[in-house]
Amino acid sequence: MTHGAPSVEPVRSARAQLGIPSGATCRMASVETAAEHERILREIESTDTNCIGPTLRSVYDGQEHGLFMEKLDVRIRNHDREIEKMCNHHFQGFVDSITELLKVRGEAQKLKSQVTETNRHLQDDGKELMGSMEELQKCRVQQRNMASTIDKLSHCLPVLEMYSRLQEQMRAKRYYPALRTLEQLEHTCLPRAGQYRFCSIMAENSPKLRTQIRDTAMTQLRDFLESIRKHSDKIGETAIRQVRGHGFMSDLLTPPPKKKLQRLSGRTSSAWGVEDITVPGAQDLVDFSPVYCCLHIYTVLGLRDVFENYYRKQRRKQARLVLQPHSNMHETLEGYRRYFNQIAGFFVVEDHVLHTTQGLVNRAYVEELWELALSKLIAALRTHSSYCDNPDLVLDLKNLIVLFADTLQGFGFPVSQLFDMLLEMREQYGEILLKRWNVLDQDNFSPIPVSTEEEYKHYTSQFPVQDPELDKLPFPKKLPFSQFVPKVYSQLKEFIYACLKYSEDLHLSSTEVDDMIRKSTNLLLTRTLSHCLQYAIKKKNVGLAELVQVIINTTHLEQSCHFLEEFISNITNVPPDSANATKLYGTSTFKDARHAAEAEIYTNLNAKIDQFLQLADYDWMAPVPGGGSLEASDYLMDLIAFLNSTFSVFTNLPGKVAQTACMSACKHISTSLTQLLLDPEVRQISLGALHQLNADVKECEGFARAGPVAGFQGDTLLLAFSDLRQLLELFTLWDWSTYLADYGKATCKYLRVNPHTALALLEKMKETSRKNNVFAQFRKTDRDRQKLIDAIIKQLRNLIAQHHT
Repeated sequence: MTHGAPSVEPVRSARAQLGIPSGATCRMASVETAAEHERILREIESTDTNCIGPTLRSVYDGQEHGLFMEKLDVRIRNHDREIEKMCNHHFQGFVDSITELLKVRGEAQKLKSQVTETNRHLQDDGKELMGSMEELQKCRVQQRNMASTIDKLSHCLPVLEMYSRLQEQMRAKRYYPALRTLEQLEHTCLPRAGQYRFCSIMAENSPKLRTQIRDTAMTQLRDFLESIRKHSDKIGETAIRQVRGHGFMSDLLTPPPKKKLQRLSGRTSSAWGVEDITVPGAQDLVDFSPVYCCLHIYTVLGLRDVFENYYRKQRRKQARLVLQPHSNMHETLEGYRRYFNQIAGFFVVEDHVLHTTQGLVNRAYVEELWELALSKLIAALRTHSSYCDNPDLVLDLKNLIVLFADTLQGFGFPVSQLFDMLLEMREQYGEILLKRWNVLDQDNFSPIPVSTEEEYKHYTSQFPVQDPELDKLPFPKKLPFSQFVPKVYSQLKEFIYACLKYSEDLHLSSTEVDDMIRKSTNLLLTRTLSHCLQYAIKKKNVGLAELVQVIINTTHLEQSCHFLEEFISNITNVPPDSANATKLYGTSTFKDARHAAEAEIYTNLNAKIDQFLQLADYDWMAPVPGGGSLEASDYLMDLIAFLNSTFSVFTNLPGKVAQTACMSACKHISTSLTQLLLDPEVRQISLGALHQLNADVKECEGFARAGPVAGFQGDTLLLAFSDLRQLLELFTLWDWSTYLADYGKATCKYLRVNPHTALALLEKMKETSRKNNVFAQFRKTDRDRQKLIDAIIKQLRNLIAQHHT
């Protein structure tokens, strides 16, 4: 078919799909139907066979498909005729072309033979060249491969060398250099090496190696923390020994030159039990490299904050453990020493870390820990020291605290609170000394006998005796005071020395030390010693002799107070007359004790007199004796003998005390005898009983005239009995006219007779006269006497009423 022939294939295909026989009779259709059929035929001619379905569907949708088929047949026949015409037109040209092609085939065969021969010759001639070319190609490939290999090796060898170095550093546990090598390997060498499997393996292992290095470094840090926890006690001991040995603080963590520390004298060194030893530096005890290594590693890893927080958290935990004292720490000095060593070691380490690392710990963090430590340390010391009742242990503890404070102060830590606490402990120390201070229980309350000059010097060296008369007396002789006096004076000095010992190294001025010692001594004098003396004076079994000795002792101690003032001034270098110097209260203490002893003497003496007076057994209804004088009662004679014996012991007392005691005894006797007369239970008294009492009073007056105690002027002692004497004379002489006439006058003979007393006694005599003289109304004499008594009673009552108005 030529290019211009119409195509009948769509039309035939449409007819075949319609299944309509070509010979069917076509029915007549309308004009519209013919136009539609024409359009459908054009579409069939111009449409691809695969897309003819919708067009044929339109034929079936209509009712004139038979007519359409007729038209389709007509169209097909027209196309067939056109095709035939075209073929006939081109047939001769086709024949000519075939003829020419047959001619060319022969020439082509010749050309093929020539080409084949030429190719064979060319192949034969090029075999040698091809062999050379192949060899050249192989050489060029080898050269290229060698150059490429050299280039790759130049990039891979540094990687392998660096990885080998990394493995060697890991085996040697040099983790910080290993981390640096790993960082260089990752960022420099591996990118240059290219994509190789071993490079990929290395890159994959890098995070694992970092984790391994970080974990290993953290393990070493934990080991370090455990090590310093164990060695903090030794580090602190080293630091404190260096302070004690050198008197200043250097960098303990830089190993100092090894130096022999000689044993120090005094309680300071004994508190630490130091022998001749070589003191190592703290750096010899602890290796700080794990801290630095771990810090660098975490810094490189970008985890510095994590490391800092972890380190500080762990050290805070260790601080709390270090600051927790043992429950029995107060029992021994060693317990306190270990406690201080641990705390000192902890802060020595922190100070070293502060100054050798860049920001791992800062000053604020260390100061916060120190504030925490101070509060817990002071609270623990207050609690545990309160259990202590041994002054030596308290003093040793104070020395430990001072050394500890000086050590930490050398590192720049504020320690003023520790010294404030030491001042508080000073009061506790004084209280313990006061509780243990007692010398009265061993005293025999007897003057000290001295047989030789050595003994005399021994006692005068203990107590300043200033008595020229005593010095002149030959041996053997007696010191006026008992063992109590030198013991008290010596122990006062020991107490002062103990207070001075405590004040050492507290950074106090001489004035402050002097004031502290004086206040403590005053406390000892006014409280402890005063209480001891009061207790000794008030004991039930203390006798007059003991009380006399207490007075003598306190008198000598009072006189020695100015020596104590000088003693304190000498050891503190503060004059006693300075404006701020505290005065000792010893004079008033001993004076008060002496006055208490004097009052107790008066009380005991009067109590003894009462015991004798309780033996009095007067016959209050006794008749008037006949001629001759009456003898004093037996109990009174015994009382006078006792008084004479007692006042003979008073010779060593100050004169005023003995005179007061004697006057008090006489007054008490007079008052007690008067009370016997006026006792309400004694309702009747006869004149004979008054005569017996008058005889007893005369015996007492004879005792007073004899002067049992020197120093009374004239009949001063007799004045104690004057009231009773005038009362008895008034009744025994029956001198009522004089009494009533002169009452109230300064020259009255019975000036000391109280009308109330006279009235009470007279009424008792009236009652006696009335009951004993039942028949008195039958005798004029008795009747007149009764009237006289009634008249005197009436006048006394009037007298009392007048003076009362």
